[in-house]
Amino acid sequence: MNGFINLYKPSGITSAYALNKIKKILGKKVKCGHMGTLDPMASGVLPVGIGKCTRLFNYLLDKDKKYRATFTFGYETDTLDAEGKVVADGGKIPTYEEILVAVKGLIGEVEQVPPAYSAKNVGGTRSYVLARQGIAVDLKPKKVVITDIKVEKTDCENAYNFTIFCKGGTYIRSICRDLAYALNTYATMTKLERFQSGLFTENNSILIENINDINDVLKALIKPETVVNFETINLSIDKFNDLINGRRCVVENPNGLYSVFYQNSYVGVCEVLDNNLTIKAYVKD
Repeated sequence: MNGFINLYKPSGITSAYALNKIKKILGKKVKCGHMGTLDPMASGVLPVGIGKCTRLFNYLLDKDKKYRATFTFGYETDTLDAEGKVVADGGKIPTYEEILVAVKGLIGEVEQVPPAYSAKNVGGTRSYVLARQGIAVDLKPKKVVITDIKVEKTDCENAYNFTIFCKGGTYIRSICRDLAYALNTYATMTKLERFQSGLFTENNSILIENINDINDVLKALIKPETVVNFETINLSIDKFNDLINGRRCVVENPNGLYSVFYQNSYVGVCEVLDNNLTIKAYVKD
């Protein structure tokens, strides 16, 4: 069994808990994993790869992502979200106009320091594990791409809603922190929903409570070729045999990554380099 499930994770459970429900249905013989961890307080789309499709995650990481978030100004927690302990308080509440100006400095390719309470790997240990132990974590800034940020007022004078368009690897809690610091105050992310991750959107997602048995999984299964949308190459039987047996597979396509098919069946992601086709992620049964 190969494919993807566009699972919608509710707030209040971990991404691992949501994935384990699928694992229990599929059993130990079928591999599965999720892409792009959502914090427990966050809700939204959680793409799950089934079987060999977990091999395709690397080709989906740079896809466009969209979030809805609420930032509450005036205080900051150690986790930068509503579940943390307050570590700074008494900050000023910026105006809508001030936020509109400051947010412009966060758009584009920017350097971003991940939150201490994150899944970043630090010497083989997750950063949040060290943070919970009171160990200071020195995370290095990394480049992320934030395409756009839209701001809306709310009924609360200290809270604003944000719609954030970004690439993979962006931390919304870090945007909250950095925006507040640019305004000489504090802020905490008090709500978060991911409503798009590449071609996975809230509109084509399935609620976790609607996945209860193998038939539900099969109905929700999305074909990998509809998710990994590179240009295609269709192979003859001779070229397919060359490819899977490690022989030189000559094609006339330009260098780059391709979705490869054989007899209308999806083979996986392959790369062309100097007219030679090689396998990067094989997902065919």
